[in-house]
Amino acid sequence: MKGQDILSEIASTSSGEFYTPLPKGYKPGKTKYVVVTGSVISGVGKGTISSSLCKLLNDRGMKVEPIKLEAYLNVDSGTLNPFRHGEVFVLDDGSETDLDLGTYERALDKNLRGENFVTSGKIYQRIIEKERTGKYLGRDVQFIPHVTGEIKLVLRKLAMETKADVIPIEIGGTVGDYENMFALEALRELKYEEGTENVCFINITYILEPNSLGEQKSKAAQLGIKRLLAMGIQPGIIVCRSQTKLKESIREKMSLYINIAKENVFGVHDVSNIYGLPLVLRKKGFDEAVLKELKIEKKFKANGNTALKEWTKKTSMQGKAKPVLIAIAGKYTGSSDAYISILKALEHCSFKLNKPVKAKWIDTTGLEGKKDLLKKQMKGVNGVIVPGGFGTRGVEGKIAMAKYCRENNIPYLGLCLGFQIALIEFARNVLNLKDANSTEFDSKTGNPVVCLLPEQRKIEGLGGNMRLGGRDVEVIGGTIASKLHSNAKKIRRRFRHRFECNPDYIKQFEEKGIVFSGKAPKVPIMQILEMPKHKFMMATQYHPELTSRPLHPDELFLEFVKKSAE
Repeated sequence: MKGQDILSEIASTSSGEFYTPLPKGYKPGKTKYVVVTGSVISGVGKGTISSSLCKLLNDRGMKVEPIKLEAYLNVDSGTLNPFRHGEVFVLDDGSETDLDLGTYERALDKNLRGENFVTSGKIYQRIIEKERTGKYLGRDVQFIPHVTGEIKLVLRKLAMETKADVIPIEIGGTVGDYENMFALEALRELKYEEGTENVCFINITYILEPNSLGEQKSKAAQLGIKRLLAMGIQPGIIVCRSQTKLKESIREKMSLYINIAKENVFGVHDVSNIYGLPLVLRKKGFDEAVLKELKIEKKFKANGNTALKEWTKKTSMQGKAKPVLIAIAGKYTGSSDAYISILKALEHCSFKLNKPVKAKWIDTTGLEGKKDLLKKQMKGVNGVIVPGGFGTRGVEGKIAMAKYCRENNIPYLGLCLGFQIALIEFARNVLNLKDANSTEFDSKTGNPVVCLLPEQRKIEGLGGNMRLGGRDVEVIGGTIASKLHSNAKKIRRRFRHRFECNPDYIKQFEEKGIVFSGKAPKVPIMQILEMPKHKFMMATQYHPELTSRPLHPDELFLEFVKKSAE
């Protein structure tokens, strides 16, 4: 029985035991689905493999619309600690998402929306809202069919709205986690309802290679995937991640024990440049195997690898230039994922300038009141980034860092909180307002140079008064910012903050040398500052790293790295 027939039968069943809501006009097979799961360990590279697949399918002329299904009960990623889950990636529509959405945007060079990211919390929230308004007609609401039905509805709505050829679905966590089992069950049902030719399961697993043995071992990978088989899910393709090149004997074992053709078992060992991974996978026949599983290999043929080769060339370093050392002065320095978009933005600059950029992590929590330690930490550093963040911890260390950069003519790029830090430091040490501060850190400060604006104070609830997502920035002509942005009068960038430069102090700042070269249209909200007499001292209230792309690095980041390299 084909997918269309199965769905028609379910829709016509009068018993009400099924719950498979369908968008109006939905037809199975018009959009194909690729489900990517991980096993053995977390952080196995699902996001990287998925984004590479997106790139490969996009290269074939296919319309690709990725979605990430996260298992946690948070409605979004906005309140997650960066130490625990990496950075919060903000989309143009203001959605706070997992960092993998940034990986997808950079691979596809397109803006995604909130519909491309769904958490268990968001699914439950929708179900409770429907239950409270009587949408289930008195039914007892259960995981099956209601939670699974809601997940399928989200996927099918995305298919209808975007008219995508393929929707890659990345499942957060690993196979065997209790919290994502109902998501996997929903996708098992999806394959049953859509038809086997319309849904392809890919499992990214990890092949262990213990130092004590000196050889690859596949038993953990086999057992991990057998958890999927026990749930009624047969992967069509397996990607074996490993530290070194996958042994042929391991491919044979995985093929035999997981009931899968050997040509559909792919080895992907660690590579130095992940931007070259799509071309590597193309040469292995990875995307061809996916299309064969979906029975569309004849419809979407590869157009040669010219574009992928050009992409790979432009996203790799040529020659051996001297590295540029950039200090990232923050408080989440124990996890590089907390600042992953900043690292990627620097990487994009290195491609453009053909200069390697290395990051040095400086935990500003330990810098407070320690000038000698600060000077020691800055040895060999070419430039400093003070990134975003919330809370008081490490703030005084960041202020000390901004002062050191300003006084020693060291390139400084402030991002969001880094913008506010530059204002506080300048107010204290140039305007001589010794108690200057942000009301976020000291609600009773006599000189609140950074504060909540009046219209924000009325909004209640954590996150409610946050400026989120893409907004226009009016760039002032004749400034450094204007020149860097090709004299554009307006640019669009992404924000995630509550506190702003206090308009009462703007005149004092300008009289002493700060130029506010970017502002919100029609209101006195400052969004870019620069100090023209400094080698490079600029800061933004927005997050330029979120819109930087591999072949189109952000203009401020690019100029910052240029000046640092000098």
